[in-house]
Amino acid sequence: MEEEPTKYRIGDPGVRALFSEKSRIQSWLDVEVALAVAQADLEIIPRAAAKEIKDKAKFENLNMGNIHEGLVRTGHSLVPTIWELDRICENNLGGYIHWGATTQNITQTGKLLQVKKAHNIFLQQLADLLAILARLAYQTKDMSLPGRTHGQHAVPATYGYKISVWIDELCRHVNRMQACEERVFLAMLGGGAGTLASLGRIGLDVQSRMAKTLDLSPMPMPSRVIGDHIVEYVSLLGMLAATGSKMAREVYTQMKDEFGEVEENVPPGTVGSSTMPQKRNPKLSREIVGAAATVRSLVPLAMEGMQTEHEADHTTEIMLEHSLEQSCIITGDILQRLILLFDGLKVFPERMRRNLDLSGGLIMSEAIMLELGKYLGRQRAHDIVYEAAQEAFVSNIPFKDVLRNIKEISEYLDDEQIDDILDPSSYTGVSSYFAERGSDQAKEMSEKLISDISH
Repeated sequence: MEEEPTKYRIGDPGVRALFSEKSRIQSWLDVEVALAVAQADLEIIPRAAAKEIKDKAKFENLNMGNIHEGLVRTGHSLVPTIWELDRICENNLGGYIHWGATTQNITQTGKLLQVKKAHNIFLQQLADLLAILARLAYQTKDMSLPGRTHGQHAVPATYGYKISVWIDELCRHVNRMQACEERVFLAMLGGGAGTLASLGRIGLDVQSRMAKTLDLSPMPMPSRVIGDHIVEYVSLLGMLAATGSKMAREVYTQMKDEFGEVEENVPPGTVGSSTMPQKRNPKLSREIVGAAATVRSLVPLAMEGMQTEHEADHTTEIMLEHSLEQSCIITGDILQRLILLFDGLKVFPERMRRNLDLSGGLIMSEAIMLELGKYLGRQRAHDIVYEAAQEAFVSNIPFKDVLRNIKEISEYLDDEQIDDILDPSSYTGVSSYFAERGSDQAKEMSEKLISDISH
């Protein structure tokens, strides 16, 4: 395949910045503003207070020295930020900050604000990846290679077919991620124990208005011990990471010298080893496999975080926060590497063809069996071809020579027919069709994602 210049670059796609101290504190401020505005609209606090809070609740207005000193003194994540915002609000209007809320209402909602931004980055990355795979599936739809089961040659396939399998799985991940949005991205306002004791039933209206301002959904039951929505998202990222790892592992394996069917882009000057000058190592694929294992390991931790006792338990909140944040950061890295890996992937159809011939035609045993089965029945044909295949393998005799010397075969199949049947490129089933369909599926999904994001 001709190498095309890449527009993609390795590096953080912007997810890490979403979880910086600045972003975290700003997300809390945004939630406090949404809370104050909602309460002012419902005449719970003065409108002047909501305006003052909104005007001052910007990270650049805060004295971070005061906040850091407060963190050391109190050991509380949010209170020093509330103190600092109160300090810079004029006319004592800062006294209405955080009215009727508890810390987890603000921090959990703020975290999900950050995650929603990461989510949109993931969807853009998936759009890019699917567009690349659409092109690759179509370009390789007729490139025959050994299909392998249990690590051994099975029947021929095409590389485009292999890509179409990944596309099918990735498209389901996209559907899952979009379907979860209403369940996962929730604004929470339940107060100290989730009972809305400080606000009463009007608190549900506050939560709904707050959610609308933040472009989130209101939490139906604003309990501090509900975490299944967070676990759902971490689990989805774990599944997405598993697919990415499967794709990268396949490249890693096919790049081995013994296979030589594909290769990551290895730019001039890339050093594979400090001592072995010949090394052209798989770097992106191995990084993807390792990172994906880390994301999957965070799923059980998230599930542990669901085991919250009574009406709140900060120990499990820590588990949920850590698993959610880290899985997002690492998923961004994985998707960026998948984009770069497949955008620059080199495919070697000649080597694929040579690998098809490694077994001397044994990969076509099923085709011979089915053709012979037309005359002898499937099971009898299987037994005959099985014996022939084992003899060819053990004796290292070309399969076609063994077949020609078996009377029960030569009675029905002449040499020319046997040669035609042993051509692996004629036995790839509907691989090309699957590859074309997968290419269309990936292109359509990519375009849909881009349209959804732009709106």
